[in-house]
Amino acid sequence: MAKVTILQAVPRLETGGSEQSTVEIVQALTRTGAQALVATEGGRMATAVQEAGGEILPLPMASKNPLTILANARRLAKIVEERDVTLIHARSRAPAWSAFLAARRTKRPFVTTYHGAYSSRVPFKTLYSSVMARGDRVIANSHYTAALIAARHHVTQERMRVIYRGIDLSRFEPRSIVLSRLEALRAAWGVREGQPIVLHAARLTSWKGQRYVIEAAQKMLAANELGDAVVILAGDDQGRGSYRGELEAQIQAAGLQDHVRLVGHCDDIPAAFALAHVAVVASIGAETFGRTSIESQAAGCPVIVTDVGAAPENVIPASRSAGFTGWVVPTADSAALAASLVEALTLSPETRAAIGQRARAHVASRFTLQEMQRATLAVYDELLGTELAAGSR
Repeated sequence: MAKVTILQAVPRLETGGSEQSTVEIVQALTRTGAQALVATEGGRMATAVQEAGGEILPLPMASKNPLTILANARRLAKIVEERDVTLIHARSRAPAWSAFLAARRTKRPFVTTYHGAYSSRVPFKTLYSSVMARGDRVIANSHYTAALIAARHHVTQERMRVIYRGIDLSRFEPRSIVLSRLEALRAAWGVREGQPIVLHAARLTSWKGQRYVIEAAQKMLAANELGDAVVILAGDDQGRGSYRGELEAQIQAAGLQDHVRLVGHCDDIPAAFALAHVAVVASIGAETFGRTSIESQAAGCPVIVTDVGAAPENVIPASRSAGFTGWVVPTADSAALAASLVEALTLSPETRAAIGQRARAHVASRFTLQEMQRATLAVYDELLGTELAAGSR
């Protein structure tokens, strides 16, 4: 088989799902002996690309300036010819326009991954986002996203592939998380051993639904159903100091100072979910995938998600009494959330352990990193006639 060179285009390599997936595909390509190039402005994860065997091509890919996009297209076309790039894969709109133009100019296959919902309130936005549906293959990260693409851009099923994001299950293996990691988090959060933890892990922004988690805790406290449980809101405010202030005021007004804590970013998410009694994804806006609902289940932690976007795809809901791994509640409904939290917090240890085992098995069957990598390389194989997927195992 001739040497395969795949060029991925992303704005920056800071943090997030598209950036993590970029690194993971570099790892998979390197294992097959293919060459992996990444056109990007760089960022903290650029080192991870290089450590995985990939090569960074520094270009101003985050720019939305039309002149810069056109200039990037010319630069990419030149790189494609000089480096004999076999296929181009774009993961965000601005770089996708440059990559699309370069692919058409050089007659190379073009793949996109639709990572976000993308606003379509005005015609210009719909046109701008349409590049993500112009790939020879369009990868959606959930069935919710696939339906969105089909409705907005009329992409046929023949061109669309649904590939869930995957996680490294070994990172969340409970036996691999040593006691010192759990103790470090308890100390950082001010939680006693054995004290039940409700974990909401998301950046502090209103659409992530922190207000409703606090409201649910308030209802539980008023009904004498909260006990000594602690609600941990883990996430950076990313400059949204006013929103953090609103949450702090809400906690104070509800008399929840002993029960709800804003702890900032958590660097050890596997340990956090291993420590939690139940996880919450309270988003009021659509998640196109919802990684934390997968990570919590991988750690054996039951999860409550809101009925919006792709989140319900990720759990086996309690409404299906056999084999359930979590609860699905209406969006922005603190009473329903409180009811599910009470149910989760009063599970017997044996029942909770059984749910945790089912949750891990559920993730292992649908959401592994290895399957995401294999399925993505299989898309490349469709267009190139190669056998990359077989070599990635």
